[in-house]
Amino acid sequence: GAAAAGGPGWRLPGRVLELVFSYLELRELRSCALVCKLWHRVLHGDENSEVWRSLAARCLAEEALRTDILCNVPTYKGKVRAFHHAFSTNDCSRNVYIKKNGFTLHRNPIAQSTDGARTKIGFSEGRHAWEVWWEGPLGTVAVIGIATKRAAMQCQGYVALLGSDDQSWGWNLVDNNLLHNGEVNGSFPQCNNAPKYQIGERIRVILDMEDKTLAFERGYEFLGVAFRGLPKVCLYPAVSAVYGNTEVTLVYLGKPLDG
Repeated sequence: GAAAAGGPGWRLPGRVLELVFSYLELRELRSCALVCKLWHRVLHGDENSEVWRSLAARCLAEEALRTDILCNVPTYKGKVRAFHHAFSTNDCSRNVYIKKNGFTLHRNPIAQSTDGARTKIGFSEGRHAWEVWWEGPLGTVAVIGIATKRAAMQCQGYVALLGSDDQSWGWNLVDNNLLHNGEVNGSFPQCNNAPKYQIGERIRVILDMEDKTLAFERGYEFLGVAFRGLPKVCLYPAVSAVYGNTEVTLVYLGKPLDG
């Protein structure tokens, strides 16, 4: 009773609960958070608690925790969330695979093919940010953006697959063109002599389903809104690549920091 009422004994049940929760999987934790305020507070009050620390240790590859892949995701809860929003191993071109770290796509050296991948989870509401960066040559076309579930993730030739129809929107980092519905929607960012993308540079993608916009940041510089008037459908972070053995990493960050 004292525990539920927030009396002097609440700390002990909280600690005990945390210990018990640290053995559960994410699906079970979601159910536990709905039981009562105390359980919710134990689970979500501290994003670096033993619950999230042990869950991260179980579901994330050691490489993902040891390297700087998740350096912009400060909490263990955030790292677990990023893993659940990473590239899908089932929803990608047959010519790519997701590396053991769980966040990096590797494109096999297949001639005359363009290959893409979507994340496991898409968004139809809210505001979301993620980072994406190339860890190898861009080749002639390297596109980052968003796609519906219906957008193709593989096609013949070396083309801008993301943005090639009305189911996807992309920014080609090679020529700085915005692409949608098979057409160039202007150059981006809209400034003279915009610097070319450098390998390893992290681009932050910001999807706002309330304003129906897609925007990009480079470093901590806001580059502007790239696409407006997005449809109210489920949109997935996505990329498409053409260069053999190139690698692309995508990390979900959660809500944009400015809101």
